[in-house]
Amino acid sequence: MSKTYDVAVIGGGPGGYVAAIKASQLGLNVVLVEREHLGGICLNWGCIPTKALLRSAEILTTISHASDFGISVDKPGYDFEKVIRRSRDVCKRLTQGVGYLMKKNKITVIDGHASLKDKNTLSVKTDKGEETVAAKNIIIATGARARHLPGLAPDGKFIWTYKEALKPDVMPKRLCVIGSGAIGVEFACFFNALGSDVTIVELADRIVPAEDAEISAAAEKAFKKAGLNILTKSSVKEVKPKGDQISVTIETKDGKTQVEEFDRVISAVGITPNVEELNLEALGIELERGFIKTDGHSRTNVPGVYAIGDVTNPPWLAHKASHEGVIAVETIAGHKVHPLNPRLIPGCTYTSPQIASVGYTEAAAKEAGFKIKVGKFPFQANGKALALGEPDGMIKTIFDEETGELLGAHMIGAEVTELIQGYGVAMGLESTEKELMETIFPHPTLSEMMHESVLDAYDQALHI
Repeated sequence: MSKTYDVAVIGGGPGGYVAAIKASQLGLNVVLVEREHLGGICLNWGCIPTKALLRSAEILTTISHASDFGISVDKPGYDFEKVIRRSRDVCKRLTQGVGYLMKKNKITVIDGHASLKDKNTLSVKTDKGEETVAAKNIIIATGARARHLPGLAPDGKFIWTYKEALKPDVMPKRLCVIGSGAIGVEFACFFNALGSDVTIVELADRIVPAEDAEISAAAEKAFKKAGLNILTKSSVKEVKPKGDQISVTIETKDGKTQVEEFDRVISAVGITPNVEELNLEALGIELERGFIKTDGHSRTNVPGVYAIGDVTNPPWLAHKASHEGVIAVETIAGHKVHPLNPRLIPGCTYTSPQIASVGYTEAAAKEAGFKIKVGKFPFQANGKALALGEPDGMIKTIFDEETGELLGAHMIGAEVTELIQGYGVAMGLESTEKELMETIFPHPTLSEMMHESVLDAYDQALHI
């Protein structure tokens, strides 16, 4: 142990590597320990590769409807292996980019598995043996992995997690997706677009249950129109391999059971934090439902030890992890920084149609005691949406009737994942309906619907 670092980061995902870069920018001496891949799950097995796959599906769907635009295309098809290879190539490029950023910012990177000896010391197992790393501050950014239901443990053959689904051995003719959160519905839409007969099994009473109820209803309608079979208030009771297929017993909302055969099953029922072998118990670091408990500045209950990203409190999103990394480092550097406000974290689901949201849902706003005003605007009344051939969708805004504060925004439709940050900025600036009404939105754009939704909340919509 020859030197003491200002900051040691465990994990090189979107939380860890961003924290390391920010620390270097602030003049701190940084070491980052990563046991597998720089970029973490997001770049290698999550956000990025799924978006690459979904882009291929989107292009195929658009080409399949080329005649609607007056374009002739003969028998559109796809090369499944090439679709998967392109996704992996995108990941490789970005992972190499993270490696470059580490060198550019003069960050020491150690390939190995780290655990805490005490609040200022790491023990790191590498290919060359074990080494000790001393640091004044430690940031835990070890992420999470897929959660397994009893009897549904992935076998690498018939039952997939996101990892197997991103590098599938076959294109399944029939696919069962368990869980309709972002991961589940994104894979469901991808395989459906490529021709799979897909069934989604969801325990809750609606799909994408974290979203506003109206958005969930619109999503279910759109997904069913695209050919997805959706079973809500349902659960998988048993799975059994049967030759080249897997037999799935499903209990439906009426209490009846049905047995169906699929080529593959994707389990997308949540995540489990990577806290094992970190030696947290020796330091007395507090956990909450298995996740590391932190405050708004990403501090654990042990001074000098921080935790960020999927190993901590929800929501479990890459951009939340990155922001937490910045907050943690700025706190370490002695800067005054606003604590994380989870209500200002946008959520995006890259299905077809896309889903995006920020802030309170209508039900949550009412439950919190607000008297609200709600505005809505449909895609079918927007010129740009019609020109794009994307008339399905809506934008919904929720305001505090007393103060005019924007409490939440919810969208479903083309490119809404690019639109939602407009409302995110407005909420961060504590804008009211007045500032949003007086903002000039360009024409013709999809963003005009954001303006119209605000106007509608106050009975001033101009185009409906």
